[in-house]
Amino acid sequence: MVGYLLKRLIQGFFILFGVSLLSFLIIKLSPGSILDQLKLNPSISPETIKQLEEAYGLNQNPFVQFFKWFLNALTFNFGYSLQYHAPVSELIAERLPNTLALSLSSALIAWILAFPLGIIAALKRGSWFDKLILAFSYTFMSIPNFFLAFLLMVFAVKTGVLPVGGTHSPDYQNLPKWEQVIDYLKHLALPATVLALGGLAGLTRLVRSAAIEVLDSPLMVYLKAKGAPFRVKLKHLIRNMLNPFITLLGFEIANLVSGAGLVEIITGWPGIGMLMLDAVLSKDIFLVMGSLYIGTLLLIVGNLVADLLLALNDPRIREGI
Repeated sequence: MVGYLLKRLIQGFFILFGVSLLSFLIIKLSPGSILDQLKLNPSISPETIKQLEEAYGLNQNPFVQFFKWFLNALTFNFGYSLQYHAPVSELIAERLPNTLALSLSSALIAWILAFPLGIIAALKRGSWFDKLILAFSYTFMSIPNFFLAFLLMVFAVKTGVLPVGGTHSPDYQNLPKWEQVIDYLKHLALPATVLALGGLAGLTRLVRSAAIEVLDSPLMVYLKAKGAPFRVKLKHLIRNMLNPFITLLGFEIANLVSGAGLVEIITGWPGIGMLMLDAVLSKDIFLVMGSLYIGTLLLIVGNLVADLLLALNDPRIREGI
């Protein structure tokens, strides 16, 4: 297992390096730079622009720039954002909790509800409950997240049930601590519901399909013929259908930062998604690279966690390692 972990960590390093290099080159090859807006300002002299390029290393060879940045990025030093006039690591650390709160809350809702709903639908194949679950899944899988966000925002504005935009109300600082928590959760509810409904629809359908496949397997037929109690059959059902969902869990971890981006932008939730959009539009190269670095790192960690959980759940995979 130690050798396996070491091998995966080495692979992860090269993936991180490759993705970072490719992203850097794509940004560099695109026309313009973050200093273009300053160059249009007549009050800023060409000498000042030149000094800024030297100060941030923007006049160096692109590969020299990249290797300097990557070596610093290994210690989570992503450079300085010219747009926000602040270290990139501080900007990401400021927005990351909001993105994680949104992604984790929506993922927990989706995963906690999907398994019982999908398993019950599989056990009651052809019933009204099964048809209702399928209708729900197909409906919300067909609606894009951005369109669902618009619909829920219109509903929230018309009814005043939930606040729209931001993480807290104007009088947030004057509220007692417990009311501050409630206020934050109210602002979180709308974007979290959008992500949770889309995730729940797809995940419930996958759980139902996996449960049906296991229920029709020789093992479950044998347990049924033997007259095994329901809890024993349920235990074997869940154990045998878990593998694909453990793999999916790895992608969920990787998706924590990037998966909520579009919903954040539409609903006005100040997370990494809005930060990335501003960085790309202004060509703030260090901020873009820092955000992509964190996303790639989560992808590597997510896949590693999924592989280890698969090994713990399935002895056949453990023997292969």
